[in-house]
Amino acid sequence: MKKYIVLVAVFVSVITFANETKPKLEATKDNIVKATYYHENGQVQQQGAFKNGKLHGEWVSYDENGNKIAIAEYNNGAKVGKWFLWNDSSLNEVDYTANKIVAVKNWKKEAVVTN
Repeated sequence: MKKYIVLVAVFVSVITFANETKPKLEATKDNIVKATYYHENGQVQQQGAFKNGKLHGEWVSYDENGNKIAIAEYNNGAKVGKWFLWNDSSLNEVDYTANKIVAVKNWKKEAVVTN
């Protein structure tokens, strides 16, 4: 009997963990589907939306520890607006217009002014 209880507990935990890594999709009005993707450890990897099957609106990416690593903007699948990309030593800002890079700025961590 104990073997069956242990087997059921393992099975339930495997199913729970597997469900944490599957994308979560939520349909909203105007043909928009909100999407959340997960790292294998269950942390959110990316969140954003699709409109008519194309990337649309703001997309945010996170590392496996939950730290924000990127913010991107799409309009019907085209890259637009300001994108921000973080790493350990800098912040990069990339400006897009009609899916083309028009400017790139880079800030080093040492240059940050704090109060």
